[in-house]
Amino acid sequence: MNRIRRAAAAAALALALPLPLAEVASAAPAAFAAAPSTGTHSAMGKPHMMSVPRLPRPTGPHAVGRSTLHLVDTRRTDPWVPAAGARQLMVSMYYPARPATGGPAPYMTTEEARLFLDEKAPGSGYPPEVLTGTRTWAHTDARPAPGRFPLVLLSPGLGFPRATLTGLSEELASRGYVVALVDHTYETPGVTFPDGHTAPCVICDVPPPGGTPAVARSRARDSSFVLDQLTGRHPAWPAAHMVDRKRIGMAGHSIGGDAAAATMAEDGRVRAGVNMDGTFFERIPAAGLGGRPFLMLGADYMAPGRDETWDSGWAALNGWKRWLTVTSADHGSFTDMPVLSEAAGRPHPGVLSAPRSEEITRGYVSAFFDLQLKGIAQPLLDGPSAKNPEVTFQHP
Repeated sequence: MNRIRRAAAAAALALALPLPLAEVASAAPAAFAAAPSTGTHSAMGKPHMMSVPRLPRPTGPHAVGRSTLHLVDTRRTDPWVPAAGARQLMVSMYYPARPATGGPAPYMTTEEARLFLDEKAPGSGYPPEVLTGTRTWAHTDARPAPGRFPLVLLSPGLGFPRATLTGLSEELASRGYVVALVDHTYETPGVTFPDGHTAPCVICDVPPPGGTPAVARSRARDSSFVLDQLTGRHPAWPAAHMVDRKRIGMAGHSIGGDAAAATMAEDGRVRAGVNMDGTFFERIPAAGLGGRPFLMLGADYMAPGRDETWDSGWAALNGWKRWLTVTSADHGSFTDMPVLSEAAGRPHPGVLSAPRSEEITRGYVSAFFDLQLKGIAQPLLDGPSAKNPEVTFQHP
């Protein structure tokens, strides 16, 4: 049983060696897989009720806008499908917006939802249109708010669409950040491009050459390219004037968290990073990350002694750092997956509720970036809090 499968089961088992990437991908996200459609019955004879998922409202003072970028790296051939030519990425840009502007922002395309359900919940009966209609708070192409704001890149887990980090993206944007949420093509069940074509996952079931570390390294190159496109002399995003180029951070879930560290190791523009529940398959260099701050946030099975890559990573970090674990969290708790599962009528017994999962993830990640990119003191990061008894500060 590999780490992510153990994570999805919230089991604190002894450390195992990494298994092939196909097993890593197939394990996530298990939480949604059992959701049947409205009117079906469980083994106990009780109907499972299904509703449209609804993300918690962002807590910051800003309205949230969202636009979508299609970026093409003409200097790089796609690492997983060379026949596709240049590496192409889809990026959702979240940003502080003027109130009452823009239109509704769908959670994902219908084809992305269908492929996601086919990959992770075959036979569930969950309609893709319901997933597409998940209630979000951002407004498409809303007018940008005045000012310049720190930029945060977000990278999802392998097999997780970028949409599953929507809640965190909206929260950060509402609190005064520009967020670039990246879909890494061929690493998620489906990525829809502007021409209507949806690229499927090609490494979810078959490991690529170089294994899982190669995925983290490829994502680091994706991330640096996105930064080039947002901060260069001729930026690809029309609202790039909003970005403060001297205040850039990155966070990721699962292998996206590994990619955050890998990006920092290669790109000095990223000043602060967060790994949410991801094994460091691509190890943090022994020389550290140049004294830059890093937050490790995971479930109990990421406590000291349970994932040796976190033990070695912690030892290598040579700047401000925190290692936090969350009791009763599972691998999906740091994403929107609990919201989707509860709306499908299949919450996980013994696992943090959807509202609590979102509250903890948003609270600690936002506090980290407020401290490191805005210089605002954050007592939440100084030690245990009575308001957050689930969160343990680890001191190996």
